[in-house]
Amino acid sequence: MKILLGSHHFFPSTGGIEIASNLLAREFVQLGHDVRLITQTKGDGDFPFPVIRRPGARELLRQVRWSDVFLQNNISLRTLWPLLFVRRPLCIAHQTWITNPDGSTGWLHWLKRFVLRFATSLAISRAIAEQLPVPSIQVGNPYDDKIFKKLLPEARTKELIFIGRLVSDKGADLLLEALALLESKPRLTVAGDGPERASLENQAADLKMQAQIEFIGNQTSAELAKLLNEHQILVVPSRWREPFGIVALEGIACGCVVVGSADGGLAEAIGPCGVTFPNGDVRALVDALRGLLENPGECDRLRQNASAHLAQFAPRHVAQLYLNAMEHARR
Repeated sequence: MKILLGSHHFFPSTGGIEIASNLLAREFVQLGHDVRLITQTKGDGDFPFPVIRRPGARELLRQVRWSDVFLQNNISLRTLWPLLFVRRPLCIAHQTWITNPDGSTGWLHWLKRFVLRFATSLAISRAIAEQLPVPSIQVGNPYDDKIFKKLLPEARTKELIFIGRLVSDKGADLLLEALALLESKPRLTVAGDGPERASLENQAADLKMQAQIEFIGNQTSAELAKLLNEHQILVVPSRWREPFGIVALEGIACGCVVVGSADGGLAEAIGPCGVTFPNGDVRALVDALRGLLENPGECDRLRQNASAHLAQFAPRHVAQLYLNAMEHARR
């Protein structure tokens, strides 16, 4: 099958969509399919499939004509027009909400919802599926199981880790507030960067917790896997409703218990391998962290659920579900 994969964002940009697109494309190739990826992201890189960056109108039409199926990893209206001239099955993997960040909608959102009538929809979480105006196939995002895994046994000498962009939506400031209320004074590693870093460092100083918190900036995937293997608990305290949460899968795969926000799709990524708390509720976050830090046996119990939970997000398994959906769309 000749698969044209549309990924508005792609490497060297990093994020959930970029990770999912790369993993899926690689699996499709390994399973014997021809894959070409189109993206609006500038850059370069070595991939086992052609990457067409910022294609013009003629090039985009040529790629759609080449394909047997057009898979969009998140709906992109700007690349749909060739389907008015070339009849090809359209599959759309919904990676986020079809709304503005505040939940409101405009005419572009309504146009996207109209287009879904003519496509096969896949939703990365039940939460996403429930807000779509059409039926969808629920398929969670994959994680990189070759990088994120348990390494050689070693003591988990560090308690808490946060991984993500340092922006308000991700809730790192809430985690610092919670940390100040924990009597056991657990250590926290903050991996990531962003516009809120200086504010967070000032917050740590105001709370007199500089000795407890280490800001280490952005890290490679391999470095993150090593860090996760050194920590007991990964905290994902997002304010906003995360559509899913690949970072939770990465933490679970490396042996962490995950504490994360309950609303949205993040709770589905965490599954039976952690605990959740209401978004933005610092007191509930404190209680969740205290309960795990004071009860190592509960952490061990939650870790025992990891293998069965992660199996449904293995790249090969997820890719096969996508292929099944695309084959069905071609009939």
